[in-house]
Amino acid sequence: MKAVKIFVPRDSASLALGADEVARCLLEKGRLRGLSIELIRNGSRGMFWLEPLVEVQTSKGRVAYGPVQVNDIDSLLDAGLLEGGEHKLGLGLTEQIPYLAKQERLTFARMGIIDPLSLSDYEAHSGWKGLRRALTLDGDSIVQEVVDSGLRGRGGAAFPAGIKWRTVKGAQAEQKYIVCNADEGDSGTFSDRMTMEGDPFMLIEGMIIAGIAVGAEKGYVYIRSEYPHAIEVMSEAIQICLSQGFLGSSVCGSGKAFHLEIRKAAGAYVCGEETALLESIEGRRGIVRAKPPLPALEGLFGKPTVVNNVITLASVPLILNQGAAFYRDYGVGRSQGTLPFQLAGNVKHGGLVEKAFGITLNELLHDFGAGTRSGRPIKAVQVGGPLGAYVPQSQWNVPLDYESYTAIGAVLGHGGIVIHDETTNMAKLARYAMEFCALESCGKCTPCRIGSTRGVEAIDRITSNKDKQQQVYLLRDLCNTMKDASLCAMGGMTPYPVLSALNHYPEDFGIDV
Repeated sequence: MKAVKIFVPRDSASLALGADEVARCLLEKGRLRGLSIELIRNGSRGMFWLEPLVEVQTSKGRVAYGPVQVNDIDSLLDAGLLEGGEHKLGLGLTEQIPYLAKQERLTFARMGIIDPLSLSDYEAHSGWKGLRRALTLDGDSIVQEVVDSGLRGRGGAAFPAGIKWRTVKGAQAEQKYIVCNADEGDSGTFSDRMTMEGDPFMLIEGMIIAGIAVGAEKGYVYIRSEYPHAIEVMSEAIQICLSQGFLGSSVCGSGKAFHLEIRKAAGAYVCGEETALLESIEGRRGIVRAKPPLPALEGLFGKPTVVNNVITLASVPLILNQGAAFYRDYGVGRSQGTLPFQLAGNVKHGGLVEKAFGITLNELLHDFGAGTRSGRPIKAVQVGGPLGAYVPQSQWNVPLDYESYTAIGAVLGHGGIVIHDETTNMAKLARYAMEFCALESCGKCTPCRIGSTRGVEAIDRITSNKDKQQQVYLLRDLCNTMKDASLCAMGGMTPYPVLSALNHYPEDFGIDV
């Protein structure tokens, strides 16, 4: 009898909710019943309120059940789990679940479908096609493909990836580097972690293509220390690629070399900034470097370096495989392609939603997120991480693209979206932003180091009704100084949550509207 394939995620979120215990119980109960089960540990589909999500391969397709706990296993097996039988936890065909069916999954096309560490699975789902095409092209052609795709940095700055690659390619040096910024430190973000845990070969393929394009033979993945499972999966994936000739002195027998290593971050938020990250890889304290020189010309160990985040590099194999036009046709204006939006905070259906640029917050909050978990009305939505602006309801129909959000004084950042209900005190959140900056500042520049400390003090005086009008003026002036004079985005973006809270929710500061 042919074994039935059952899928249980190995994603960190799933593990935290009991996926390992569910997997062990399924195997044990199946053994006792004499059932033939092939258990596959896949990545998460990104529907975290349904984790652990168990799927079974049937003649009609994969059928999903969730959230499954150990005490559900017997009743699931009794209901005919292996045949996709009906059960109270049944969700029907996985691909038809509305949360998934309404997405445009390009970068996350394999997520939750494959065994993350199976090369045969990866190849069966278009893996390595982008690399094999890249190996038939010269560096200029690869770079031009990325330029033409419109791909911009998905780490927050949104700088055109192809322009950065072109700069590195044109630099003259005997050694160049590709650095992947996987120091995903923003609150409410998890797309980088999901990628490394659920589809690691995609990231590796993107880094190899980048290396071939610019003439770099060495790469580093800088992963935050709080991601032990991502580090484990990426380490194993690199070893598999080495053993199968996808990494090493001759990639796929091409004679072109690319070597890849992992560097574990030490936990500093500021190391998400590219120059502080480079300092950390070099073994020094993570302190922001003054620019110029740009890392593209003098980066890691003083050599030309491409620094891109996980989703940027992971988007490259698809672009090389399907062509620039395919990717460019998604999105709006200069915001092309898709972005994995991450719904977190006080939300009923938290998880990952990959959509083309141009979707609105209203659609994400209600069509996907289903409102707040508390059931109370949504009051504010922070977009773009802990240093992103709080977006009020009056702006929830603004298209989510880089230019539209810049126009309203907000940022998309890494695509993190954190929801707050009506009980939230926005003055406290504004204070937290300043305090966060004070704690995480590398200390190199005065506007960030001192400005954030003075900002906490000013907010405390405002909420204590001490010389309120003058303190509001002082806080605004301080924010302008931090935006204009900080060395990096740490200090330069801290004013975004502070000013947006002050402008849109003055009543929480005790200010008359």
